[in-house]
Amino acid sequence: MRIEKLEPSQHRQGRWLVWLDDASIVRVGEGDVVSLGLYAGKELTAAEGEALAAAGERSKLMERAVGLLAQRPMSRKELLDKLSAPPRQKREKYPYNKMDEGPDLELLQSQREVLRERAEGVADRLAELGLLDDGEYARTVVRHYAAKGYGPRKIRDELYRRGVPREFWEEALEEREPDESRLEKLARQKLRGAEPTRENLKRVSDYLARRGYGWEEISSALDRIREEEWE
Repeated sequence: MRIEKLEPSQHRQGRWLVWLDDASIVRVGEGDVVSLGLYAGKELTAAEGEALAAAGERSKLMERAVGLLAQRPMSRKELLDKLSAPPRQKREKYPYNKMDEGPDLELLQSQREVLRERAEGVADRLAELGLLDDGEYARTVVRHYAAKGYGPRKIRDELYRRGVPREFWEEALEEREPDESRLEKLARQKLRGAEPTRENLKRVSDYLARRGYGWEEISSALDRIREEEWE
């Protein structure tokens, strides 16, 4: 295998195009050009060809990862899950014949492991660049759901669902503003001017519990509403 031409991309800074003698093109990063010692006219050994192909796959994976993070922030786990997901198989035109052999599960597992390993390397690099930060992402999630009026229990559920490591939860939750005023506001909105009867307060209490608030803080908020009503 021989490199016919090597030139920088006209569309993406830091990307290089490697033209091979079989008319294929491999897109790699600038660092790969240096580390692999690439130059026009170089004859690649089998090992060097494999290294070049792997570099091309990493480059594509990095580009995809940056694109995903540009759409919305993600936890490391969310990004890894997306990057290591195998491509969807196209449905056949004709129904599947039960007599045919099914997919090679060992091969699929091997492909997933390779994808995951490459994705881990990409995630490590993005973390070094400051583009992937679970601590900052945890704070972003907390601010977003706290602003929507959700309580700590609901927010913890969301952090878990998004794959944020538990070590970042409490520090992020500490940045929330006190819930007292927010709880009272939510409770009054739910009452809609109705009297704070036992039935109405029960309805409000259930509503606040569903939004992730604990019983003690709910009880305190409702007590303040009762006291103001009595005054």
